[in-house]
Amino acid sequence: MGLDVGSKTVGIAISDPFGWTAQGIEIIRINEAEEKYGLDRVVELAKEYEVSKFVVGLPKNMNNSIGPRAEASMHYAELLKKELDLPIEFQDERLTTVQAERMLIEQANTSRSKRKKVIDKVAAVMILQNFLDGNRN
Repeated sequence: MGLDVGSKTVGIAISDPFGWTAQGIEIIRINEAEEKYGLDRVVELAKEYEVSKFVVGLPKNMNNSIGPRAEASMHYAELLKKELDLPIEFQDERLTTVQAERMLIEQANTSRSKRKKVIDKVAAVMILQNFLDGNRN
């Protein structure tokens, strides 16, 4: 399961059983300030899809350093690890959201309001697909 952790939403993607392709399945609303992370729903989805590993997008700074958003993603992963003792890997996601938005504009000609509704799910797909592509045997 791939996760694009933002400050207001978490995009969720899942791979096919063979680990070849990623598909977006859901966007979960969260509230970091109130410590509402939507973990119950992530756990439900993980059980439903028989998840064996999480791939969390790590939004590093362009100079490869860890900033506040990357720290927030790492914190989310720690919380998830406490809920479900499954392996967690991090995938560098620099510019993933920008790429997802560009793809939605160019390929789907999607309006701004529609893009806002799906961008995190598309970013989660890209995070997971990049991980799958980079870890093929």
